[in-house]
Amino acid sequence: MKQTMASRLCAVLLGVTLLTPWFAHAQTVEQDNSFLAMTGDLLIARPLGLLATVAGAAVFLVSLPFTAAGGNVAEAGQTLVVGPAEATFVRCLGCTTGRGQHQAESAN
Repeated sequence: MKQTMASRLCAVLLGVTLLTPWFAHAQTVEQDNSFLAMTGDLLIARPLGLLATVAGAAVFLVSLPFTAAGGNVAEAGQTLVVGPAEATFVRCLGCTTGRGQHQAESAN
């Protein structure tokens, strides 16, 4: 029992360590967000995004032998882990536009 808890804790700490560089690249976004949008994002969307990131990481680890054999590890990682992690940790509070979409809009 103690070994499973220790391995779970190790997995969570590894995930947080791997996500740390995204915190440094967070950008400010010019968007007028309402109190309700920010509160809903903080209390509902961010915790669900964290759960989606953890679940996606677990699915990615389980599917890793198969995706490695198929040669699409990068695509699986992007879809299952990076996408939910960016939506959870990089997107501004209350924003509906993701980081990649905002960068594309600001480039135009």
